Amino acid sequence: MPILSETVQGILGLFIFLTMGMDERLPDRRYDRTRQAWSVRRHAFCDLSRMPPLVFVYLLKECYAYGTSKATSKFRALQDQVHQVLYNDPRPGPATFIAYCLCILPIFETHREGFSHLIISALRRFLKTGSTAEDILKAKLFAAKLFLDITGGSMVHDEIIVIKILQVFDVSLENIEEVIHDSDVKRSIKIDRAKELVEQYIFELIESQSYMNAVSLLEHFSIRKSGESFLLKMMECGEYKAAEKWATFMGKSMLCALVQEYVDRKLVKPAYSIIKKNNMRQEFPELYHQYKESSLKKLAEKGVWDVAEARANADKQLLEYLVYLAMEAGYSEKVEELCDRYSLKGFMNVKELEANVVHSGYLHLDELLIEDVIWVDEVNGLREATLYFEDCKIIGIDCEWKPNYEKGSKPNKVSIMQIASEKKVYIFDLIKLYEDVPAVLDECLARVLHSPSILKLGYNFQCDAKQLVHSYGDLNCFKHCEMLLDIQNAFKEPRGGLSGLAKKILGSGLNKTRRNSNWEQRPLTQYQLEYAALDAAVLLHIFQHVCNHSLPTDSLDEHSKIEWKSCIVSRMDNTKTAKKDAKTRRECDAGTN
Repeated sequence: MPILSETVQGILGLFIFLTMGMDERLPDRRYDRTRQAWSVRRHAFCDLSRMPPLVFVYLLKECYAYGTSKATSKFRALQDQVHQVLYNDPRPGPATFIAYCLCILPIFETHREGFSHLIISALRRFLKTGSTAEDILKAKLFAAKLFLDITGGSMVHDEIIVIKILQVFDVSLENIEEVIHDSDVKRSIKIDRAKELVEQYIFELIESQSYMNAVSLLEHFSIRKSGESFLLKMMECGEYKAAEKWATFMGKSMLCALVQEYVDRKLVKPAYSIIKKNNMRQEFPELYHQYKESSLKKLAEKGVWDVAEARANADKQLLEYLVYLAMEAGYSEKVEELCDRYSLKGFMNVKELEANVVHSGYLHLDELLIEDVIWVDEVNGLREATLYFEDCKIIGIDCEWKPNYEKGSKPNKVSIMQIASEKKVYIFDLIKLYEDVPAVLDECLARVLHSPSILKLGYNFQCDAKQLVHSYGDLNCFKHCEMLLDIQNAFKEPRGGLSGLAKKILGSGLNKTRRNSNWEQRPLTQYQLEYAALDAAVLLHIFQHVCNHSLPTDSLDEHSKIEWKSCIVSRMDNTKTAKKDAKTRRECDAGTN
């Protein structure tokens, strides 16, 4: 009776623990090298290890059914309890005990699948620390019998549970052979019969198009009977993961067939993935370079040239292709940089390339009648620029910063801010000015950004504003902006960013090649300065053009007239929105403008 009383108290404690809501923290347990029982604290789960499997499963079901916590929390707690029971050496042994439980679970219909996953995962975790050879062998044979009962129809378990039983208990054809009743049959015939039973079950899985489970069993039992026709069948059904798993198991010849199938279906990316994963570059040299070149082109189109160069991995053929991409984009300094760094010969010289860029169809700074681009990195230039802009009625504003491609790392500081009038563009070196004269920088930019008499034009400026607050949070000048017109908001469904808008309104787009260049290098190249100046100056020309000219019929949705005044924000508070800036910074880094 004392033992029964302790067990009942333990069960009651477990029940109360679950109904009151489970703590995510697991009980404090200790396990020494002599495999002594866990030291369970007073608030922990009770020890049900001496219970028969049927009672144990029933109690788990009751605890789960009456618990008020979320299903995931209850599942974790019960999984931990099963794991604890296994360490307390249930009879006749941990692995065999779980096998018995799996035999019982089908009678608990609604809980069968979930609890099967639960106790199998607990056993897998337990077996990492080992068990006795006797227990493991006994459990294997019992699991083999379970498999025969399931395939024979006398027991019900889901396919995925069957696979897990065979894998976790490491059931072999020899184990299945031992539980087949024809004990008088010769060993070789019995093994063939066991294999025949397994193959029949696999065939049924294939017929039901459960390809991944079928492949898992073929791999588990090392059955290599099926061939390329099986691979094609999986491909036709879109079961690419199963096909790859099967081909990997079968070897290089089947992998080659799979790669060719992907190529025939114009699925280059998964084909390349297999080539890379299985070191098959020599078998498919053209495809390898085709995919690499395609990847480099996509990166170049996004303007992430440094990443593209790193992906080329010093491969001369790929680097030469990258140079051609830079030439097409008119990125002359990148052409020169790559040729010098990797000693690449035979390319067009930079002057010829620059001459071609002039006639490339992109908008150029001289077309906007900008008289001067002025670099500001000291206090006198800062004060002069401030006085100049205080006399302007409309200005265009944009910012640039060095992109950061490392996952999870903080974004880089805004490097420059460019402010344009109709005739001049001032480019402010924010990094240097902030280091040298932060108070003057704050005062001067506040006089411009906070002025209600100056209309500020931007494109997706909330990105820039949030990045500015993130970079220079102690400066008041960036905490809000008055009289802001975000041109992006004036157009419905904008496409192609600022470049696309410029092409639609002005007839020529912007060359965004240098968008993701290194904006922290000093001095900036002439091309970077022109790029930065153009981004700010073009805003005024788009604004003036739409105000002064009628647009083509396809320029506006439903031929509607743009109402600029309704899009002007009298005051935009950047400190509130900066709290939600993680997503916005990702959008900014993606180059939305």
